Amino acid sequence: MPVTRLSKAALMKLIEGQVKEEAQCIVQFYPNSCHLCHNLQEYYQQLADDPSYADLHFFAFNIEDAPGISERLNFNGVPTISSIVTGNGESVVKILADPMEPHKKTWYRVSEIKEFIEKGDKE
Repeated sequence: MPVTRLSKAALMKLIEGQVKEEAQCIVQFYPNSCHLCHNLQEYYQQLADDPSYADLHFFAFNIEDAPGISERLNFNGVPTISSIVTGNGESVVKILADPMEPHKKTWYRVSEIKEFIEKGDKE
């Protein structure tokens, strides 16, 4: 499944509970200038293509499109991965915590993202 780039309007609909369908959306937040984000992109796409995550929606959002989004969602830097669960006019937004030992090239490890996705699925 392709990773879809979100517009600011689409992101706002997700986080403000305007999506009525039940879905789990995984969003990578990035700016154009982040080398870690660019390095993570290939691995993030592999997750999106993984058949075990076929029921999830993978998105990418350029934080330059919405200055202040990091403060609104309470994250400090990029790359940042979030899970947004929608349905019934509500949204639950969770942010993957910064790793204790960040990967030098990608910040997050694929195993950390998988654990976050699977943990969020059970909560």
